[in-house]
Amino acid sequence: MSQEEMENCCHKTKERSEKEYKDLIHRLNRIEGQVRGIKGMVERDVYCTDILVQVAAVNAALNSFNRVLLANHIKTCVTQDILEGKEETVDELLAILQKLMK
Repeated sequence: MSQEEMENCCHKTKERSEKEYKDLIHRLNRIEGQVRGIKGMVERDVYCTDILVQVAAVNAALNSFNRVLLANHIKTCVTQDILEGKEETVDELLAILQKLMK
């Protein structure tokens, strides 16, 4: 998804604590480095199974990122919306869980 598409579809924002922000960015920077490493492996004609092991590590890191982000979302945004009577947030949460579990 391009930056423009993200800006058009994602109209909500969330202020994150400094700790949460730094943790998420740190995780993404590590994942980005892992992906660049995989690209380098392909460019160097590294053996397939060695690349697949690294891809599995990236998938695990992305899953971990998702778990942390989802937990933070439930503890903050979802909880606050429910307390404010915004029950549609539960439907939104269920929809995103469906996408994450594909």
